[in-house]
Amino acid sequence: MSLEAIPGPPGGADGNVGDIAAAGGLHTFQLRLHEEYGDVARFRMSGLDLVSVADPVLLEATARINERPDPLFAFLEPLCEAGNLQTLPGEEHVPWRRLLLSTLAGRRTHEAYAHRFAELAAGLADRWAARTGPVELQQELSELSLRMICEYALGGIGAEEATEVVGAFEVVLTEYLGRMYRAPEEEARAAEALRFLRATVDRVIAGHGTGTGGRSDLIATLADAGTPPARIRDTVLMIMLAAHHTTGVSVSWTLYLLGRHPDVARRVTGEVDAVLGGRDLPEYADLKDLPYLEMALKEAMRLYTPGPYGARETDTDLAIGPYTVPAGATVFYPFWALHLNPRYWPDPDRYDPDRFTAENAAGRPRFAYVPFGLGPRSCEGAALALVEAKLVLAVLLRRLAFTPVPGREPTPVERFVLWAEEGIEMRVAPRTGRARPDGVE
Repeated sequence: MSLEAIPGPPGGADGNVGDIAAAGGLHTFQLRLHEEYGDVARFRMSGLDLVSVADPVLLEATARINERPDPLFAFLEPLCEAGNLQTLPGEEHVPWRRLLLSTLAGRRTHEAYAHRFAELAAGLADRWAARTGPVELQQELSELSLRMICEYALGGIGAEEATEVVGAFEVVLTEYLGRMYRAPEEEARAAEALRFLRATVDRVIAGHGTGTGGRSDLIATLADAGTPPARIRDTVLMIMLAAHHTTGVSVSWTLYLLGRHPDVARRVTGEVDAVLGGRDLPEYADLKDLPYLEMALKEAMRLYTPGPYGARETDTDLAIGPYTVPAGATVFYPFWALHLNPRYWPDPDRYDPDRFTAENAAGRPRFAYVPFGLGPRSCEGAALALVEAKLVLAVLLRRLAFTPVPGREPTPVERFVLWAEEGIEMRVAPRTGRARPDGVE
């Protein structure tokens, strides 16, 4: 069966790039595509015919695919020295992924870094508590997220050097990710920042080998496994890239939604207060006792999915519903459309953390909610990202109250993640009527 049998919009010389631009980006195009053409639809982009699947049951057929289409990830190639990590062939990807999961997904790692993550979040809470006027959440929370992953990925580098790393990485991100939407602008400056980042990783690698300097569990795991230095450098940069905006925007959208749903916010802050008692800083062990906070975060990530889409390249013919998708075809994962599919999420635009109670989640297909992707290319850092996000939320909501700024409604746009086009502004003030660290109300 030809892909032409799958319904989809007609395309011009550039495929459906014009339709995607008219819709405002791939994040909104996917919603329109599936509203008009059903759960399985076809479109064309970057010289590829893509089969988009917005039904979680039908996605089961794609769950084992371990290849990605090169053209859709080519913009990341300048960041990698030893081959684009996003499109590594399956035989290279499997052992690399296993190494990453051994440290990123481990409870020992999460416990080791939780206190430092909470301290960094408390520093941001202090600055916001002293601020007058609205706060733009998104940029500052993304910077906090980058600082956290910098400490994790690079170990105990000094505060001054960490600040330099954060600044250099922002330059690299702005230039290289910006090429998704425009021509190069500051190529020389970005190349110098990239050299600095790679040299910093090299110093940490050297320190691991000699037993001097700060230690990074991530770099130690890779180095002990004999991973070449270039691949280690690439891995650190890709993890910083993936973690930077993802956690920052997830926490930002969560605070935005809590500010507009004070009943939900009261339940979350009540839970945080009850668990922390007289303490301001949560510990790793507290997170298991914050189920409603986790549900509030998950529901925010459903409504504003950090990575709104993904893609795989088939290695065999696949039956997807009534269609046969041939080997070598590109399957597009419209994660935002999946998360707004009314068949699995009634009244899908409504913010309702109770969707994620055990009872309500029990009858849902496993791929109805996939904020970190699915299958062997899903995000290796998902567990660490959730720990970061829950710690940050617990710290901020323990200390601060967030209320909307009238007339400031954020518009989601596609910037590698689902970013608010003009930021997310909120009024932030110290909370009143909560237990103080000395136990006094």
